[in-house]
Amino acid sequence: MFALPHTTIVNRAVPKNSFDAYTNSKQKKLLSTHIDKIRWSNKLSTQTIKLEGKDIQEIQLFNIYLKQKDAVEEVLTIIDKSIPYHIIFALIFNEEVMFSAAQKHLHPTIDNVSIIDWRFTSPWVQADDIQYQLHLKNSLDDVFTDFCFQLLGRTKKTSLKETILIEQNKKQLLYEIDKLESEIKRCKQFNRKVELNIELQSKKKTLSELS
Repeated sequence: MFALPHTTIVNRAVPKNSFDAYTNSKQKKLLSTHIDKIRWSNKLSTQTIKLEGKDIQEIQLFNIYLKQKDAVEEVLTIIDKSIPYHIIFALIFNEEVMFSAAQKHLHPTIDNVSIIDWRFTSPWVQADDIQYQLHLKNSLDDVFTDFCFQLLGRTKKTSLKETILIEQNKKQLLYEIDKLESEIKRCKQFNRKVELNIELQSKKKTLSELS
């Protein structure tokens, strides 16, 4: 899928029950009903591509073959939380592919459990029309950061940490805007409606500036 050196190839099947220790019965069923098979395709590390990283020591590449396309993020979160390394997922459904990668950090008190900071996800594309690339240069941190910005559809202008804060703020603003719009529709008092509209326009302006 990516033109990667032979040294990175793993090509190993990952049983779905590998994640049983990290899932409840509902999540186990989700993995079973949504995933056909999981293949660990490549490993990017100092040993395989001679690049080091400050925050990232390894990047794993997983191909996830899906039975159905819904609940994708929940499925990926289950896998991501149980593996301490950064993962680039290629989700495959028939002739379509979607890529996803999450910035994460280790849980401060629970061993071998990761906390997701933000997930970067591409739209679904045809398998023969993939434009995303892994640029193996500078460091493992740069390889991962560059790919995340490709998924965002923009060039790097800020650090990944700053970008995640912006995306988190945008998500919160969208939630608040939706809530305000619903409240305005229900509101019967004119003065209160005016106040809500002023607040709504302010949040929309902030969202526009962030975008």
